[in-house]
Amino acid sequence: MILLTFNIINIDAEVKHSSKITDEERLKITEENTKAILRILDVHDIKASFFVEVSLTEKLQNLIKAISSKGHEIAFYNKGSNLQEIENAKKNIQDFLGKQIRGIRQKDVKIPQESLKLLEFNYVSNIDNANILFPFKRLKRDTEITEEDGLSIVPESISPYSQLPYNDFTFQILPMKYYQNMMLETLQNEEFVLIYLNTWQFTDFKRYRFDIPFYRTLFSGKKMEDKLDALLTFINDREMATSRMKDYIF
Repeated sequence: MILLTFNIINIDAEVKHSSKITDEERLKITEENTKAILRILDVHDIKASFFVEVSLTEKLQNLIKAISSKGHEIAFYNKGSNLQEIENAKKNIQDFLGKQIRGIRQKDVKIPQESLKLLEFNYVSNIDNANILFPFKRLKRDTEITEEDGLSIVPESISPYSQLPYNDFTFQILPMKYYQNMMLETLQNEEFVLIYLNTWQFTDFKRYRFDIPFYRTLFSGKKMEDKLDALLTFINDREMATSRMKDYIF
């Protein structure tokens, strides 16, 4: 099973000298990048899970509505919000959509699992930092979904052969043929492959002059759109099963 997920987060990098990008423009970039992803998913008729950064939920309600109306899952991404902020956002979006928010993803700031259970989340999908060296470390980690504190804990997927994680940077930097073979090998040994990408990776960094490491600009923007299109073409050609996170877990 392929679990395709996207983190909807604003790029928070500074801009290069003489450039200026307002908070409104950053939000607009996030919206446009997400719409590009949605168009590609529509072409291939594949459903995904979108983890929306908690502080953006109120500002992106129209986008969230569009994502949900296309049959994709809305979940939360906690970048630095406290428990009360998460609770308020969850209630507001559930009332707005008329649907329950079942999942939450965390990275640097992690709310205790027992607290997340009290907010009636059903699963947690935590991720690690991905820099230029991280994907090439040899990793040993359990890749099976477990139950803790009444929550389903979904780990990051790792190739059992190359030991590469299926994080945002790995997808961006690896040749597509290698990535496809890695997926096939992983599915011979694991029940699922969890893939996650960030919306900011689809930014045109020649147009928007953010001050980010050079290696993070490689294969970004339109090239990321092309890579995603190639991945989804491969998935459909191979008739590989895909699922939203909440459907697979429950």
